[in-house]
Amino acid sequence: MLLSSAAVLLVICVQCLHCSALPAMSSYEFTAYRMQQYNLAQQKHGCRGAIVVAEARSADEPSLTRRCVIMKVQDFTVEKYFEALRQNAAAVLILLPQNISSIPHETVKSFMVSENEALQKETLTPVYVVPEDEQLLYMYEEVKQAAASRTSSIFVRVLRSIVTATAFQILVSNNNAIKAITDNTIVTLEGMLPGTGEDAPTIVITAHYDSYGLAPWVSYGADSNGSGVTILLELARLFQKLYSSSSTRPQYNLMFSLTGGGKYNFLGTKRWIEENLDHAESSLLHDNVAFVLCLDMLAKGDELYVHVSRPPKPDSPLYSFIQQLEEVVSSRFPWVKVGLVHKKINLVESTVSWEHERYSLRRILGFTLSHVEDPRSELRGSILDTMSQVDFRKLKRNGIIIAEGLARYMYNLSDKGSPKEVQVFKGQLDFQDSRMSSLMSFLTSVPRAAQLLHKEPSQILLVNSLEHEFKHYLQQVHRHTFRQDKRDPEITFFDQMNQPIVMYRVKPAAFDLFLGGCITAYLGIIYYSIQNFGHLYTRLKAAVKTKHQ
Repeated sequence: MLLSSAAVLLVICVQCLHCSALPAMSSYEFTAYRMQQYNLAQQKHGCRGAIVVAEARSADEPSLTRRCVIMKVQDFTVEKYFEALRQNAAAVLILLPQNISSIPHETVKSFMVSENEALQKETLTPVYVVPEDEQLLYMYEEVKQAAASRTSSIFVRVLRSIVTATAFQILVSNNNAIKAITDNTIVTLEGMLPGTGEDAPTIVITAHYDSYGLAPWVSYGADSNGSGVTILLELARLFQKLYSSSSTRPQYNLMFSLTGGGKYNFLGTKRWIEENLDHAESSLLHDNVAFVLCLDMLAKGDELYVHVSRPPKPDSPLYSFIQQLEEVVSSRFPWVKVGLVHKKINLVESTVSWEHERYSLRRILGFTLSHVEDPRSELRGSILDTMSQVDFRKLKRNGIIIAEGLARYMYNLSDKGSPKEVQVFKGQLDFQDSRMSSLMSFLTSVPRAAQLLHKEPSQILLVNSLEHEFKHYLQQVHRHTFRQDKRDPEITFFDQMNQPIVMYRVKPAAFDLFLGGCITAYLGIIYYSIQNFGHLYTRLKAAVKTKHQ
């Protein structure tokens, strides 16, 4: 009887092992994208580590020391992230959904807040972002289930761990040291539409075209600042039609600028201003500049904030332009709120918050238009800022407000008695929905992080395409390429931003002991049967005879 019970138990154990077999492959290689790492204004940002050799664990586990913490977007909170760092986790791996539009709005907002907090701190813990796929989701569910089983009884937990549990080992095989990159370049594009008259004042319209987020390789920057670039390119197309005829050409030079390095203290803007004011013998920035209009994040909300470094005087061009904006809004879009946000420049700080502050530091009147009020907003840089987050109706509406406001200012329509409802941009001069959608799709087709724009083929093609767009509509187009001083760079990036990672499926160490015990028991049963074959045969024969009787 004891022998029969042992045999049955052994069969059950083997069946458990068979049922626990995983459909996933034993090893799986994928590419993950490392968190930002850069030095700016003598401050270090991002994660300093890259090597990972650790077992995967859910963020719900009580002990995360020397483990690779696996999180989905909804799991990534400030509390869980800093708890993983506090426990000296080996790494953090964030699974990014393929379809960002499927994420609830509150989850997106929560993630962006946590992402912004994480980017403010330096950490030695490697942090990676990887797009979800079937294998990674399977691993996530397994480690999540293992964490949930912690609430079971000790016996159930031990039995599950020994018999059915599967562990996942995460390995970054690249053991090379992280190296600083000091030969990166920043490209700024400029073009203009000359007005009538020799001493015509100049209006500068500018936007930065690079993106920012937790990991450079998955930062597409739709609202920040693909929206500003899209509106700028539409303004260039529409005003080119007005400037092409002497009868509709205003008495203003209109200069357009697309700047790089906007997410890193607006370094492209800084170098471009320095080149125009300090090194060029003649420049429109030397002459009569009415104001500089900076476009930054215009694809959401029913607010339009005018950010300035000092309140505009009543007789200044900026004051007049804001009045024109308010007239356009009140007559056509009364539900839109136009607000003035005044923020002084702190000369003690080495960084600036908005692009117009670079001009204000050189005593050039500038301001930024944005739907964001707080310059520290989490919306200004996120890997979830994709095309799915763009409201094209509001993007077009904001473009119309800016275009009509500029036209009313440059043609002085208010003083000429034109009604507030007059529309300059309609018919053939209207904003084209298809073109704006195509521009945004093109801008978000590749990540536009500053680390990538100067060396990756797809990113170089994007900048070249922007230059081609300028040449199609503007005159005197110039491409400025700024290189850093290798001895004292203003910003330092680092390599190994995308890494091959291997995920191994392994059983816990106790499983080997358990399997060894099963094999020993099996061999023991066979040995016992052979040694006592006569006795077993006699008992079996007697049992059969009794059954027939």
